[in-house]
Amino acid sequence: MKEIRVHGRGGMGAVTSAQVLAIAAFKDGKQSQAFPFFGVARRGSPVEAYCRIDKDFIRMRQQVSEPDYVLILDKSLIDAVDVLKGVNKDSTIIINSAEKIKLKTKAKVFHVDASKIALDTFGRNLVNTPILGAFVKATGEVSLDSLNKTIMERFPEKIAKKNIEAIKKAYDLCGE
Repeated sequence: MKEIRVHGRGGMGAVTSAQVLAIAAFKDGKQSQAFPFFGVARRGSPVEAYCRIDKDFIRMRQQVSEPDYVLILDKSLIDAVDVLKGVNKDSTIIINSAEKIKLKTKAKVFHVDASKIALDTFGRNLVNTPILGAFVKATGEVSLDSLNKTIMERFPEKIAKKNIEAIKKAYDLCGE
């Protein structure tokens, strides 16, 4: 089973990211689940969302404490919450950041400037779908085709096409 933890702030789309990933995994023929964890439920507060992907039925329902993957939508969270909690040398971390951030971990770390991609594509800092494009490139856990199909089903066509454009840009730019 692969476990994913998404760190964001209220209103950034962390919960939507986990849901979209779970649906894309299901489209790829896998079992999946997604759910949020909120502290203080208000815009801008730290939020975690979780996704699990497996070939078999998923029975567990608790929070993800030892993630295989961590998606960080806002790099300011690195100093605000323990984004490295449960991460090990086999984990992969994807950070929304223009610059390389040195983390105290042996995990593999990918950086993508999802904020720039979002501003160029949407005119707003909506980073959740670009981060998913980077996730697909870095991990291969879901296919780009299934992610794009999920986006087309979830959003109105005009918005979906912009999101797919942002996903593709992040996919192409993702690197360690």
